[in-house]
Amino acid sequence: MTDFVLAGFDTAAFIAATLAEDLGTGRIGGGRDVTAESVIPAEARFVGTMASRDAIVLAGLPLAAAFFRHLDPMARIEPLAADGDRIAPGTAVLRIEGRARALLTAERSALNTLQHLSGIATLTAAYVAAMGATRAVLLDTRKTIPGLRVLEKYATRQGGAQNYRMGLWDAAMIKDNHIAVAGGVGEAVRRARAAGIARVTCEVDHLDQIEAALAAGADHLLLDNMDAATLRAAVALVAGRARTEASGGVRLDTIATIAASGVDYVSVGRLTQSAPAVDIGLDFEMA
Repeated sequence: MTDFVLAGFDTAAFIAATLAEDLGTGRIGGGRDVTAESVIPAEARFVGTMASRDAIVLAGLPLAAAFFRHLDPMARIEPLAADGDRIAPGTAVLRIEGRARALLTAERSALNTLQHLSGIATLTAAYVAAMGATRAVLLDTRKTIPGLRVLEKYATRQGGAQNYRMGLWDAAMIKDNHIAVAGGVGEAVRRARAAGIARVTCEVDHLDQIEAALAAGADHLLLDNMDAATLRAAVALVAGRARTEASGGVRLDTIATIAASGVDYVSVGRLTQSAPAVDIGLDFEMA
């Protein structure tokens, strides 16, 4: 069992599937950790400390602990930090004691998950800091690894971003291809409103699309790949009639200027699409 609960995410199934992949469950000769079984005595016990070797924002620690608990329900696990904490290099985040074979078998799955999610949280926090003292809010996107969206969007929250859409179901986002097929910005937005969709975002590439989108009922405009001057002009045209979001090509070295344009939001696909894993290790000592 685990205390790590996220809406729309089956923690137990994720842990079981991840461990099954590593153990080769269902393959000929699989379903076992041949190294741990051959090298480690069945009765051996280990004490281990998990520590970060980088400056990070922590995300996924309870999930990492759940991997160990899955294979050794009697393991003693002591969290030394919490998700969302800013962690200095060399800081211990978890202490664990239990059956050595089980802990060594779970080690890589636990670390892979924690390193990936903490990498996302750490990169997100860097973008939030780079925005400076503006009113804009950082948003994540749907550019996530298939099957990991709920986890990755959890990690962006730990880094200080807000989730926008969890998927295709919870808001309409009318993009350029939708507009092309529908026959124009206004017609695409009108159809979404006529279908009774409560939240309608419309992408606009040019300033002359803004009035048509607003007139048809868009309540959120995605200002796509606009430079800072164009963004300021777009915000002035909208004049508070809808929320505005800058998107496309946002980098750490450009986000401050983009956020200062007056937009309500800045969305960054890199948060989940390109975040590098952080360096977290687990060192064991004989109990």
